Amino acid sequence: MIPLKISFGIAAAGMALAAGPAPAQAAEWPTHAITLVVPFAAGGGGDTLARLVAEPLSRELGQSIIIENRPGAGGNIGTAIVARANPDGYTLSYGTNGTQATNHWLYKSPGYAPGDFEPVSRFTVIAAALVVNASDERFKSLAQLLAYAKSHPGELTCGSAGNGTSSHLACELLNQMAGVKIMHIPYKGGSAAMTDLLGGRISLLIDVMPNVSGQIAAGKLRALGVTTPQRVASNPDIPTLSEAGVKGYEFFAWDGLYAPKGTPAAILDKLNAAVNRALQRPEVKQALESRGAIPSPTTRQSLAEFGAEEYTRLGKVVKTAGAAID
Repeated sequence: MIPLKISFGIAAAGMALAAGPAPAQAAEWPTHAITLVVPFAAGGGGDTLARLVAEPLSRELGQSIIIENRPGAGGNIGTAIVARANPDGYTLSYGTNGTQATNHWLYKSPGYAPGDFEPVSRFTVIAAALVVNASDERFKSLAQLLAYAKSHPGELTCGSAGNGTSSHLACELLNQMAGVKIMHIPYKGGSAAMTDLLGGRISLLIDVMPNVSGQIAAGKLRALGVTTPQRVASNPDIPTLSEAGVKGYEFFAWDGLYAPKGTPAAILDKLNAAVNRALQRPEVKQALESRGAIPSPTTRQSLAEFGAEEYTRLGKVVKTAGAAID
């Protein structure tokens, strides 16, 4: 891992850094490599998606993009590093619904504020699916599962990757919107939850498509619905949860690009245009969609508005669920 180095000068030099790049510098940007801080471990789902976008984005910008993994505290550590970075366009953040929305409600002090960043563009919307063990003959549809949950409150269990994770909040939102009581079982990671679902020790799991699609294809899991507003291209036969019986249910992961507050608009505009071009490349779309990630670029303003809506919406889910991480 290459350590992030931020130079701090003294006197006038320090003031110049704080002021950010001059207009001429912004116009010439980028003149050297860009660091993209990914606040998750190398090899994980977020890291994989970030790299899939970074490579074509590098070609669009004509400069190398160096991925720097700074995992920890649900993404807070790496995200806070970018919040404090020089706003010159050379240190950027891979952001998610976790780092940009739910973490502010889950953690007392995440180390940064929503206003510390300039939204650049969303990358993808990542579908999740509600899955049950394929050998469980009781639940061949969402309607059957919800009917059972209503007549047997507290009996069914929903596993998650841990308290406050997206898989936890997705279960809580299902309880809230469907009027059922399905018990939450937190695990230390999604793999452990998957193991227990396959072993018949929990009733269901709501997890992102990249984590469940292989088991669905192998016939070991049955998907009762996806969490996105539209069906997923890679599995068009799976209905949305809204179609299947919980009208209006939406809970999906998303990711995007963020820059430190104060980054010049000229740089942000260049970045936004480059991201949009990169995500339109057929090979990039295919690579992302094969992993259950739907390319979903936005304007800067659209991401700002979307992020604000998600911050409020997910905050309500967290507060109603009583979820918190010390």
